[in-house]
Amino acid sequence: MTKLNQLAPPAGSTKNRMRVGRGPGSGKGKTAGRGEKGQKARSGVAVNGFEGGQMPLHMRMPKRGFNKPFAKVLAEVNLWRIEQAIGAGKLDAGKPIDSAALIAAGVLRRAKDGVKLLGAGELKSKLEIVVYAASASAKAAVEQAGGSVTETRPAPVAVEA
Repeated sequence: MTKLNQLAPPAGSTKNRMRVGRGPGSGKGKTAGRGEKGQKARSGVAVNGFEGGQMPLHMRMPKRGFNKPFAKVLAEVNLWRIEQAIGAGKLDAGKPIDSAALIAAGVLRRAKDGVKLLGAGELKSKLEIVVYAASASAKAAVEQAGGSVTETRPAPVAVEA
């Protein structure tokens, strides 16, 4: 049995690092493989993406997309997770299930800007769920089990041309 002080990597799997700048006999003395002068011969150089003054590729590519500055960040919860909490006795199927109940049961850590109900998993209990938004498959599954989903998201406002 090998002891801790006898552990070593397999032969040939590691290489010693090149010690540069240690005299002319080493073959990597004086300029230490950096050539002569110029920015890259100096210390503290970071030229990733620099193309010699030509416009770099990441700046030549067109900009695409848009990020909404005030987008709502929703906490997502799946049906199987709610069913699991009911089975464990952490949620009461007889009471309305809202964000506060989900947090108290440990299903969610925080409600963020609202809770979105997603339809992954099966639902056996008849539930009354109050959430900010719900997917079509989640609504269908809850209603098929005999429950109801109430969405608190405001209706979209139609913009006139």
